[in-house]
Amino acid sequence: VLAGHVADKQSGEPFFFWLLAVVSVCAALGMILVRKAVHSALLLATVMLCLAAMYAIQNAPFLAFVQVIVYTGAVLMLFLFVLMLIGVDTTDSLVETLRGQRVAAVVVGLGFAALLVVALAGTLGSFHPKGVAGAEADKGNVVAIAELLFSRYVFAFEATSALLITAGLGAMV
Repeated sequence: VLAGHVADKQSGEPFFFWLLAVVSVCAALGMILVRKAVHSALLLATVMLCLAAMYAIQNAPFLAFVQVIVYTGAVLMLFLFVLMLIGVDTTDSLVETLRGQRVAAVVVGLGFAALLVVALAGTLGSFHPKGVAGAEADKGNVVAIAELLFSRYVFAFEATSALLITAGLGAMV
């Protein structure tokens, strides 16, 4: 156990974790507090790239690449494209256009938080003690994830893809 701890200290993993954690939390707070939408989007990119680096440090290259390619590359660029379409120099009104909008947002946010807690509580018993790599030792992470996606979670995967296609068509219209 001690040899593994010493090797972990020599790899520099704790240093990079704390460095990325501080940068990520500061960027997330800045994303909430800045006044300009473009600056907020750039700070979101910082948070996403820090998360990808943390995945890479934890030897999860598939998640790191997905984080960079899908989220930072595609989703964030979609945000920036929408910001450019609506114009960044327009001033947002501080007056609520819909009555009860903030209260509804808080209620919906609390509902999503409750759903998240219930979903996490339901899955805690299903984790393998050694992780995906321990459960599928002879296969790589990508193969193990693909087998789960296209066997056990195929309906959720297809429903998500249909939702994304519908959202893309709706955005184009």
